[in-house]
Amino acid sequence: MKDTIYTIPLTDAFKAEDECPFCFIKRKLEQDAISFILGSAYMEDDIREITDTMGFCSAHYKKMYEYGNRLGMALMLHTHYIKLQKELKKEIDVFSPSSLSFLSKFKKLRPSDGASQNRLGLWIKKQDESCYICNKVNNDFNRYLDTFFYLITHNEEFKQLFVDCKGFCVSHFGDVMTLSDTNLTDKQKEAFYPLLFNMMQDNLKRLEEDISWFIDKYDYKNNDADWKTSKDAIPRGIQKLAGIHVQDTPFKEK
Repeated sequence: MKDTIYTIPLTDAFKAEDECPFCFIKRKLEQDAISFILGSAYMEDDIREITDTMGFCSAHYKKMYEYGNRLGMALMLHTHYIKLQKELKKEIDVFSPSSLSFLSKFKKLRPSDGASQNRLGLWIKKQDESCYICNKVNNDFNRYLDTFFYLITHNEEFKQLFVDCKGFCVSHFGDVMTLSDTNLTDKQKEAFYPLLFNMMQDNLKRLEEDISWFIDKYDYKNNDADWKTSKDAIPRGIQKLAGIHVQDTPFKEK
């Protein structure tokens, strides 16, 4: 298979023997995005304009702080604060309390209900849901998902990498199933689904057996028994369920 800029990350991910190749590639995309935004990019006016508008989610604020570039972090925070204050003033200037209907006075509206039309509340909710890194990672990741379906139907070598992989985490299994509806023909689905379903069932069973043996090793009768492949069964088991590498150390600037 001839590798290109689009296929290299995918082939690397499927060769990595990770519990989910898509978890592997998404982690790489996230690390690349953090390195980019805290590298020279934070000095670029056009990039700062976007990050000032979008901000970051709490998870990525933490990962950016752990990365270690304190000056880059401070510069982005400072200009983001300036823009946030200007936008907040505009929202406050046009804010007016909404009037409650007779029936709504008897209802206790919770923040999660999403029924409030309070302009300022909706603006704040929008800030909470906006993240430059999430947006960049998801956009790039979607392109790799499309590339996956192209390769799986056009390249036998990549198809073999797929057959030999350890399946996907539950979340990315869902992504593959959703996109397969529109990315595969009916004939292609007939060949693809049995491979995918067997792969998922076999690998879930493999992990369940690893976790079971990990538990059994705590029985004194098995003190001298081999751990087999169960020593890291817990982090691998969590990844399969939640799509996260809990064993990773914080990603830091080199």
